Formats: sequence, structure tokens, C-alpha cells
Amino acid sequence: MKPAISWSVEAEQLLREVPFFVRPAVRRRIESLAVEAGHDAVDADFYRQARASFGRKRAGDDVKG
Repeated sequence: MKPAISWSVEAEQLLREVPFFVRPAVRRRIESLAVEAGHDAVDADFYRQARASFGRKRAGDDVKG
């Protein structure tokens, strides 16, 4: 079972700016990146880093903990 990832209020607000039909996929991807980086929570700074890394070949390598 995957560990539960908590989201800050600000990160949740940023996620709401993503179109509703892709929001679940974006949430899963950011949570996956958070786990890979050793985080148990997503804050606004991590969210922005993760979103900026989307589309890169190895996105997880660009997100620092």
C-alpha cells in the first residue's frame, strides 16, 4: 500500500487550477514524485517544482527534496 501523502492548503489551491479532467493524474504524479523524493507531504514549493518537471524525460531527477 502507498503511504498517505498530505497536501498543504496552498498546494491544494494550486492543484485546483489544473483542468478537472486531468487533475487526478496530476495529483498521482506529484504524489509519486513526493514519495520518490522522500516526502510525506506536498507543499506549494514542491508542487511548483514537480509541475515544472513535467514533460522532462526523467522528471523525478529534477525534483529535489
